Amino acid sequence: MMNRISSNMMYDQSVALMLSKQSKLNHLEQQLSTGKKIVSAKDDPVGSGTAVGMDRVLAELEKLGSNANAAQNRLGLQENVLSQAGELLQQVSDLTVQANNPALSNEDRKGVANELKAIKDSLLALANTTDGSGRYLFGGAADANAPFTVSNGIVSYNGDQTQRQVEVAPGTFIKDALPGSEIFMRVRTGDGTVDGAAASANTGQAVLTDISRDGSGSWDGSSYSLHFTAADTYEVRDARNAVIGTGTYASGEDITFEGLRVRIEGTPAAGDTFNAGQAGTRDVFATIDQLVQTLQMDTSTQAGRTAQQNALQGSIRDVRRASELMIDARAAGGAQLAAADDAASLREANTVTLKTSLSQMRDLNYADAIGQYKLEGAALQAAQTIFTQMQSMSLFNMIR
Repeated sequence: MMNRISSNMMYDQSVALMLSKQSKLNHLEQQLSTGKKIVSAKDDPVGSGTAVGMDRVLAELEKLGSNANAAQNRLGLQENVLSQAGELLQQVSDLTVQANNPALSNEDRKGVANELKAIKDSLLALANTTDGSGRYLFGGAADANAPFTVSNGIVSYNGDQTQRQVEVAPGTFIKDALPGSEIFMRVRTGDGTVDGAAASANTGQAVLTDISRDGSGSWDGSSYSLHFTAADTYEVRDARNAVIGTGTYASGEDITFEGLRVRIEGTPAAGDTFNAGQAGTRDVFATIDQLVQTLQMDTSTQAGRTAQQNALQGSIRDVRRASELMIDARAAGGAQLAAADDAASLREANTVTLKTSLSQMRDLNYADAIGQYKLEGAALQAAQTIFTQMQSMSLFNMIR
């Protein structure tokens, strides 16, 4: 095959060379002005696609960070509210101990009852705390309306039992604030497992001061009762009223039976009964209401005073358990805040890695680009010089 050499061919080649060099210079100018190595997808199709994927991951990480900030805000508010609620319950406990003092007059107890009513109102206000965005903190998923309402003095919970989970890092979730039913409503009485009380018909001066499991682990959850046959002897009866044991009573000494431990102080009368069994549940507001009613009991007789002391001892146990529940809830919230901090560290590490990879993929090496720009500029000048010289040349000059 033979190629013909002509003036037009040489002209076309020179023009194409100059245009090519000019295009490269324009591309380098764009890179230098933007600081980006990839000006358009055609510069590096594979790298450009990978970079777009990384951008999406970075956007997702930013969204997860926003989720984490919102969840941390709510968990922080929960911590503050529970701290204040715990302080209020400590005041209730102190007032209950104060009210148990036999030296207090009825007017003194009336003053204590008024303080307890004010504390209940404060607790209710805390239970209806909002998160700053108009959503109620302890309403669960139904947090658009106040979760706690009062009707005829009785507090009701209107939220649900849902505890949201929020994704705060890829594959990492933390729990949102607890629903109010788990903090304020479903509070176990007694020590949280076992509870007991004196029978209302008791006529002696014995007070149930403590009840719990004895540590042997043999209690199966059944209910029992202590029946005093005399001031210093008793029978233990099961739920069917069958006698399963007997013993001698001494004030202040522990009575153990079937895996339970009961402590009674004072002098019982024959026929007095104390019951023991599984703890029930009661909301903290009802516990305070019951305590207020206890302070209004008739104490004109010794039996009335003893009944009030038994009720106050029960209230002390119930308030103590409610305080422990607040502490448990704070600990659970603290664990979620710690998990959020760990997730933030993971997001930050992932973000740094992705941005470093994107920088290597997209960002321009100015030293290399400037060197290339100068090289292409010199090549363009050379091409222009050759083109200028070629214009004055002709094949006819070669055959003269």
